[in-house]
Amino acid sequence: MKNPRIREYVLGFLVIILIGAIFVGFQLYKKQSARSRLASSIAELSPRGGPPETIEGLRRAIALYEDMMEEQVNTAVKTGIYWKILSARLQDKELYGEAFKATEKALSYTPEDPALHYSTGLLAGILARDYHDYAGNTGERDRYYRLAEEAYLRAIAIDERYTKARYGLAVLYVFELERPAEAVPHLERYLEIQTRDTDAMFVLARAFYVTGNYDAALELYDRILSITKEPTRRREAENNKQQVLAASYGG
Repeated sequence: MKNPRIREYVLGFLVIILIGAIFVGFQLYKKQSARSRLASSIAELSPRGGPPETIEGLRRAIALYEDMMEEQVNTAVKTGIYWKILSARLQDKELYGEAFKATEKALSYTPEDPALHYSTGLLAGILARDYHDYAGNTGERDRYYRLAEEAYLRAIAIDERYTKARYGLAVLYVFELERPAEAVPHLERYLEIQTRDTDAMFVLARAFYVTGNYDAALELYDRILSITKEPTRRREAENNKQQVLAASYGG
């Protein structure tokens, strides 16, 4: 590879995969060892090979099984965390396809983690935007967009105050899927929590504008102007406000 940056990315990725493989192999070894220890312990409690015959023996067998199950749960959680870290590292390197796969693996261990569903949505949206099919087949791109929408909605279902997922979903609706009306309730809820986030206000104002709700859009641009002192943001709000006014007067 002639490009040093690409070579660095590939080598870094291979190192991460190697570390992950070593970790998983070690965990499998520990799990097998734990099973062997458990089998030996149960055999000691039940010399005939069947379930223990005494109440005390059964209690001890149950306790051993519970210890093993707890160890397996802890191992699964740790494995999911490693996949999550790997996904984050791959995203830093802009290796979005591999990061998407790593996030899916992490979700198989911790499926109720809203941050992982948010990452899935974000990565699926990126992959959809970057997808090119010169034959004109948009099926794969549309599949990624559906995955993005489903992932954001799942993150919100797990944690309805997870604002990053609401914002990501709203951006998807307004700028990618051309369904701005569906973005409005998510952004309104977002701004109930993040009351001074002008980025979200710009997106919501855009949604109001393209759906013909000019008064609501103008109100938001005035709200932005009352909050931000940053010159570029103020110019953008002023320009957008004039555009909305012109549209409202039929200009």
